[in-house]
Parts: sequence; structure tokens; C-alpha cells
Amino acid sequence: MAASPLMNGDQYQFGEGRFEQIIGSSVALVTVLEKVERVAPTGSTVLIEGETGTGKELIARAIHNLSPRCGRPFIRVNCAAIPLDLLESELFGHEKGAFTGAIAQKIGRFEMADTGTLFLDEIGDIPAAVQPKLLRVLQEQEFERLGSGRTHRVDVRLVAATNRNLVEMVEQNQFRTDLYYRLNVFPLGLPPLRERQEDIPTLVKHFVDVVSRRLGKQIKDIPAPTMAALQAYPWPGNIRQLQNLIERAVILADDDVLPNPLPASTPRTSTVSSFPTTLKDSERALILQTLELSGWVVGGPTGAAAKLGLKRTTLIHRMKKLGIERQQQRVSSAEIGPETESRLWFLGLGT
Repeated sequence: MAASPLMNGDQYQFGEGRFEQIIGSSVALVTVLEKVERVAPTGSTVLIEGETGTGKELIARAIHNLSPRCGRPFIRVNCAAIPLDLLESELFGHEKGAFTGAIAQKIGRFEMADTGTLFLDEIGDIPAAVQPKLLRVLQEQEFERLGSGRTHRVDVRLVAATNRNLVEMVEQNQFRTDLYYRLNVFPLGLPPLRERQEDIPTLVKHFVDVVSRRLGKQIKDIPAPTMAALQAYPWPGNIRQLQNLIERAVILADDDVLPNPLPASTPRTSTVSSFPTTLKDSERALILQTLELSGWVVGGPTGAAAKLGLKRTTLIHRMKKLGIERQQQRVSSAEIGPETESRLWFLGLGT
């Protein structure tokens, strides 16, 4: 029987305290943690689904720590960070001479995770050519290294995570149906931060404390208007974005008062709706506003991604998902002058 959560200040403590890195007491979060305690001891495959920055790796580690495999290897692989032509070797290993550049034998991540847990992050980015081999090792717990005919057997518990819609990918033939069902034994959906508004004050205070100690600064006051603004913000980058912005605020603090790190709200009349009606509309409006404030520069220290506390690739992914693209503006010769107009025509940019 799963242990019951006990209230301890602003944070729930579960079981033997192995949720200490997961902060919050909202109903949405507690519901997820209760499911974690149910599935952790079983050894079943878990598929963690959630937006970027919602804490999928922390949940995966909690599953491992609450399982009988605790104390054995926990191996993490970010499938999106490994070149596609190297991912198979990274997962299953290879023999010396298996391909050009294979100058020595390599042990794959499945072998490293034997008797423990393998966490495959960004599972939706696994190429189609590798998916059948992954399906086989999940079903039969066996595989061959590249360049070898010898079969290796392993005892690995798999936890996978994704911020992509695997159902849509299956419908578009981008992800194998049988692999999806094999992964989706026990799905865990993580709530975005905008659905955990009551956790934001606790998270803010935690990050302020951590960053202040690291930077040797002292923050004694978080003004009520600042906290209210942080709670009202839609947080497209979720907890990771909040952590980054709090660090920026602590750095910018001239005294012991935390400044508001959010981008200033500037009225816009072209592409940003004044009254978003849904969370998706709010996120779209915020991204559009930040893009316009940064001159539609996405990357770099002054780009929109930095202002939002996101990675450049994450912001581009959100823009594509929300259908955000810059509208081409046409200018007249009266606005730019005849000399500039002739140059634009020469460059093929004229109206």
C-alpha cells in the first residue's frame, strides 16, 4: 500500500522522504506523486508526458528511488541530443571495427543500466530505423551490439519521457504503433506550471534561497506585486524558465528586495490580442509580445528566448506548435526614400 502524503509546511513529504527535490503541494502535483508511489515498486514501463521544463527527469529518478532497483544504476539518455547515426551505438554498443571510427569496443546504455533503470528522455526523437531494435529489447530484454552476432540479455526497467504528442506521431507514421503501446504501459502526465499556480510562491522562495546562497547575496523581501505577477504569468518554459528568471532577478537585485524579472508589458495592436481567452492564447500572446519587443530576434543574449528564460530550440518548437511566424511587412517608397528603394529593388526586396 502506498504511503500517505503528510503536510510539512509548503511541501508534501512522501514515503521515506525520497521526493525531497520535488517542491509543491498543489492537487495537480500530489496526484502525480501518488501515482508514482503506486507504479514505482512494480517494475512496469512508465511513459512520462509533459511540456519542456516540467520536471520529467526528477519524476523518473523518483520512480527509480522508490523501486526495488534503488541503489543500482540509473542511466539517462537524451535521445534528442545524440546524432541520429550514433544513437543505435549509444543505446546498444558496438564492437571494434563495426563501422568507420569504431576503434574500440563500446558498452551501450542498456548494458550500463543492467539490473537498474534506463531513462530515455525525448523518446519521440528516436529515428524510425532504431525503433524496431528498441521494441525488441523492451519485449525480450535482449539485443546484439553493432558488429556482433552475440545476443546479450539484460534486466532493465525502462522509464521514457517526451514533450511531443506520440499519438499524433503514430497517426502520421512517424512512430511505430507497437512501440507506442509497449511504452504506454503506465502513462504519467505532468501538469504545466500554469496549472500549479499555488506552488509558485514556494518554488520562488526555494530558488531565491538557492541562488542567493550560491551568489553570496541576501534577499529579504519579495514584494507582493512581484509575486502576484509571477503567479499570473503563463510560464511557457515551466519550472526551468521560472528558475532561470529568478536567478536573473537575484543577480539584478541592488538591495535585499527581489525585482520583477518578467518582461515589461507593452501594448501592441498588430498581432497580440489584448484579452486572451485560453491558456494557449495567453502563451501565444506572451511569445508574440516578447518577439516584438526583441525585434523578432530569437537567439542571442538579447533575443526572445533569453527574455523568456527558454532555450532557443524550445522557443522555436513552441512557435511552430502555436503557428507563430513573422508577417512580411511591405513598405512604400514614401516611407524609405528613393535611394533606399532602388537598393531594395536591386537586392530583390522591393515592394
